[in-house]
Amino acid sequence: MRNENELMDYAMKQEEICRKNDSISDALFEEYGVNRGLRDMNGKGVLTGLTTISKIVSFEDVNGVKTPCDGQLWYRGYNVQNLVRQMGENGFGFERTAYLLLFGEMPTEEELCEFCKIMANCRTLPTNFTRDVIMKAPTKDIMNSMTRSILTLASYDSHVNSPDVISNSLRQCIELISIFPMLAVYGYHAYNHYENDDSMYIHRPEPELSTAENLLMMLRPDKKYSKLEAKVLDVALLLHMEHGGGNNSTFTTRVVTSSGSDTYSSIAAAMSSLKGPKHGGANIKVMEMMENIRENIKDVHDKDEIEAYLAKILSGETFDRKGLIYGMGHAVYSLSDPRERVFKSYVEKLAGAKGRGDDMYLYNSIEELAPKLIAGERKIFKGVSPNVDFYSGFVYEMLGIPQELYTAIFAIARIVGWSAHRMEELIGMNKIIRPAYMSVMKEKE
Repeated sequence: MRNENELMDYAMKQEEICRKNDSISDALFEEYGVNRGLRDMNGKGVLTGLTTISKIVSFEDVNGVKTPCDGQLWYRGYNVQNLVRQMGENGFGFERTAYLLLFGEMPTEEELCEFCKIMANCRTLPTNFTRDVIMKAPTKDIMNSMTRSILTLASYDSHVNSPDVISNSLRQCIELISIFPMLAVYGYHAYNHYENDDSMYIHRPEPELSTAENLLMMLRPDKKYSKLEAKVLDVALLLHMEHGGGNNSTFTTRVVTSSGSDTYSSIAAAMSSLKGPKHGGANIKVMEMMENIRENIKDVHDKDEIEAYLAKILSGETFDRKGLIYGMGHAVYSLSDPRERVFKSYVEKLAGAKGRGDDMYLYNSIEELAPKLIAGERKIFKGVSPNVDFYSGFVYEMLGIPQELYTAIFAIARIVGWSAHRMEELIGMNKIIRPAYMSVMKEKE
């Protein structure tokens, strides 16, 4: 970019002025009763809407007292733990659950078969799109690559702003859900070829395969994967599909949708939100922390040594010196994250199949020790427990998925929830979201 260095020098020089004039003190937030990040001091979110799509439970009423409880996550009235259990050992749940979230009803076998056929037919990109869009300007930031592709796809849609808003948006959402794995995997292969000088291969999706199977098949040079690998990835996708309307990217979807913007712009905005490290990058931080722990302890079976090093991380003495044990705790859940509880058994099966018993022992030890350390060190208003991201990065690593794709895998799952919330916003709200900001500006002469 021309004059980039000169512009950066200017921006660095002006940064201090921005900091001086854009800082707002905690005292002002307290004075006017405004919550930073729409969360009160106890972490409770400010209500900004109603939804029938999902529900999160982390507290229960016990004799009139709000009491922490084991977490629950519900999709359209169904507990996710039951949804995973009902799939059985050989079934895949992504497509069935996508139908449930989009339409609000569990599909019959005939309806599911039709939906899967529709998705399979949608797994195609416009002529030369991979070459002209995805392979042009390849980047390590796969989320940016995907977002560029999403916005460009609008140019290929002859009915991008059809007057039949509801059915047209539903069509576009189903198409995007279907091709997200292609956008992610092809984006990675383009980066890996041009930036890492590795081999380039583009595998076409196969209509008879599930979303999880296609993802692994397209990613691997030999197209091969085991049923267990596909099953574990399918469960991971199901558990990440939706998480209430209050998470940052879903709220972004609803805000942009409420303005009357099109599907591609709404989903692209959600992607931009999810790629933020405070939202979609938690499992990467867990993986970095785990690598640091392995490098600094001698025996993964020595719990005293593990506990001592975790205490150093918590005190800010080591790792990234932020005093956080990543993968522990959640903004909403208290005693447990239901997604982690149902996911862990699949993680253990995969670790056993991959010969990663020592790593699994280390994860189990940290899951046992970290909550006690955190509770002893910090004032905690609710319980501390591992969240689903504590294990998801470990699973992706065992599946041979590169870290550049971790957040993209999250997006492949979460677009289902975004789509469901877009439809609910279009049908049930029909009013632009306009939150209020109180001005604390000082008038000047």
